[in-house]
Amino acid sequence: MNEAIRNLEPKAVWNKFADLNAVPRPSKKEERVIAFMKDFGKSLGLETLEDEVGNVIIRKPATKGMEDRTPIVMQSHLDMVHQKNNDTEFDFDTQGIEMYVDGDWVRAKGTTLGADNGLGVATIMAILESDNIPHPDLEALFTIDEETGMTGAMGLKGGILQGDILLNLDTEEDDEIGVGCAGGVDITATKHYKEETVPDEAVTYTLTVKGLQGGHSGMDIIKGLGNANKMMNRVLYACQDIIKIASIKGGSLRNAIPRESVATIVVENLNDNAFKAEWKQIATAIKEEYKELEEDLEIVVEKASEAADKVMVKTDQTKFLQSMYAAHNGVYRMSPAIEDLVETSNNIAKVSVKEGSIKIECLTRSSVNSSKLDLANTLESVFHLGGFDVAFSGEYPGWAPNMESPILKVLDNLYQKLHGEKAHVAACHAGLECGILGQNYPQMDMISFGPTIKGAHSPDERASISSTQKFWKFVKEILKEIPKK
Repeated sequence: MNEAIRNLEPKAVWNKFADLNAVPRPSKKEERVIAFMKDFGKSLGLETLEDEVGNVIIRKPATKGMEDRTPIVMQSHLDMVHQKNNDTEFDFDTQGIEMYVDGDWVRAKGTTLGADNGLGVATIMAILESDNIPHPDLEALFTIDEETGMTGAMGLKGGILQGDILLNLDTEEDDEIGVGCAGGVDITATKHYKEETVPDEAVTYTLTVKGLQGGHSGMDIIKGLGNANKMMNRVLYACQDIIKIASIKGGSLRNAIPRESVATIVVENLNDNAFKAEWKQIATAIKEEYKELEEDLEIVVEKASEAADKVMVKTDQTKFLQSMYAAHNGVYRMSPAIEDLVETSNNIAKVSVKEGSIKIECLTRSSVNSSKLDLANTLESVFHLGGFDVAFSGEYPGWAPNMESPILKVLDNLYQKLHGEKAHVAACHAGLECGILGQNYPQMDMISFGPTIKGAHSPDERASISSTQKFWKFVKEILKEIPKK
């Protein structure tokens, strides 16, 4: 299946991508891909090192005639988001990604593709391996754990990198040049609840919300897509007087809009008909609201295969449902400075209810630190009112745009020369590593760009073949136009 990928152009990039995708590389479990990348650098006879947190740096001297150009850093992250369809049997810890060609797209079979940021990694590998592509002194920086905390970028100490310009290859539209990004903070609300025994005359149901698109909780949040955790809560809230919650499992990753949620609920026999009427009414209303955005949405109730024996007591159930209802999800504020840019948002990413414990996990993003804090405080207040303990963690800064950046002018002019139109110069509502790296390298001139990737962080992730060809040409031209020292 992956052999078809190796025959795509540019072969230098797609072959390296296929090599990379054969290596399991979940966030926080990057040992194998770190070893893979170190072996690659050493096999080329290039200076290769691993820093104390696991980032890999490979240095390649300038090609002949380029020695007087400004030294550069090309950077991408090694880890990938692991998401799969419910009916896909796949072990991300042991299996390589199974890819196939679908018209102009490369996709994965029922899982995320890893083009975010694997195509960036593969492009840098192709440059390192080449013997005929002009470039200045080059450092390849391969960071770890970008998707679940950016701990690689955070752990990179000042003084290690020698380049003065950073090319980040983690933007997902080929006509876009990234000059800024959002910062973020993880918010976790936890609470213990009391349980009671299920009445004798009762039936246990499994309630499932599924078929949502999901997607990147930063880049896709502006689309107003369905959030399975919020939809599940609406159904449970509508039926709260006639149901008892036994368990809930919704979402999987903080940076992915949740596509599915499954709840186990109990209904006393005397309320069974009322429950069936109520859930159907609210499910129909939700599907009608989202029919233009979520064509495959399903809200399904089935008798559970096993009867529940414990459920949440009424008072705790009410506080939980009210807290979930009041907690903000989606766009909180649009940027007043940059048209069509989300400034601040929140993703209620994961909800777990089981065995007396509730855990709600959110990712709050903003390009303005004070606005990020405002929304974080809003969420903290809501959850505190519901009796939850709230913790903030994993905070990282945004990347402030510099419209006078010298490397921006190089890319902006070169894109127009190559394509006869101007690129879209923009900040994005995703967490790029540039903001973090800039803390220890404040004088480094940074830019972000990349090939077109759709559906990142979901099993619908796909990479454009024609766009990758366009991107590869752009990269090679940029390297030739790096300004003199």
